[in-house]
Amino acid sequence: MTNAVLQAIADRRSNRGYAPRQLTEEELGAILTAAVQAPSARNTQPWHFSVVQNAALLKEFSDDYNALQKADPGRDILFFEAPTVVFISTPIEAPTKFSQIDCGIAAQNMALAAHSIGLGSVILGRPMDVFKSAKGPHYEQAFGFPEGYTFAIAVALGEPTLTKEAHVVREGLVTRV
Repeated sequence: MTNAVLQAIADRRSNRGYAPRQLTEEELGAILTAAVQAPSARNTQPWHFSVVQNAALLKEFSDDYNALQKADPGRDILFFEAPTVVFISTPIEAPTKFSQIDCGIAAQNMALAAHSIGLGSVILGRPMDVFKSAKGPHYEQAFGFPEGYTFAIAVALGEPTLTKEAHVVREGLVTRV
């Protein structure tokens, strides 16, 4: 059995290289609409989406990440030169114990929406290292996190220049009872 949704799930890849072209307002709007339409526990919608398209700010963040990892300075190993990164934050005093999961579901909606309109994405948890560092409050403010919110997950978006083959699905991942 196949349909457009199942095909998009099968075809979507984590892209780790992007052209410098910025997303159009129409593209970004479609992706953000898909994000806010994600389901959440008790419909709490425990998220805030900070769209960062400021290249200098993304480079500063990436450089801080590299410093924490003792990685090659100046090389973007975090966002892969994506022109847009959406940082999803959630209330520190989350409305349910599932808020982090809900944010992950919204991130997947964004990734699938991007793929469906010919764009690439990569879902990122690694920015957590910077948010947990001394620079975390600086970026929470710079990215417009609401008061009392903390980083949950991020999605880098853009026109992909690098892709990869589908990963091999391991055996034994499903049990039927």
